[in-house]
Amino acid sequence: MRAGVDAETGMLLTGWAHCVQSIDKCVRTRLASRVMHRHLGSFVPHLQDENADPETIFQVYVAIAEALNDPDGGEPGFSMQAIQLVRGGRDGRFVFIMDGIYFPLGHVGDFSVRELRSARVGVDVVLS
Repeated sequence: MRAGVDAETGMLLTGWAHCVQSIDKCVRTRLASRVMHRHLGSFVPHLQDENADPETIFQVYVAIAEALNDPDGGEPGFSMQAIQLVRGGRDGRFVFIMDGIYFPLGHVGDFSVRELRSARVGVDVVLS
């Protein structure tokens, strides 16, 4: 079973909750910014301060998909199948719901067990 530490509380985090935290980290981390983990991250933070026009929103969609489905980085426990913008506003807070397949043992390369799941991720990109 996958396990780790909750980034906010420091408590043990396991299973799907740990996977959601990893998805969040993949999306919010600037690509190539983590030492020893240059492959982790997305282009989403690079879009900060861009206009919230349809082209930029589309670039956010693409950046999220690339970050999560990247075979070298990404999140091996989740295969995103669909993404939907459920909140976007002038405050720069955009919330996406990602539907996909959760692999409880994906982090060790075992994709035999699968479950349909949805992850809700808020992206704080100050799009104007």
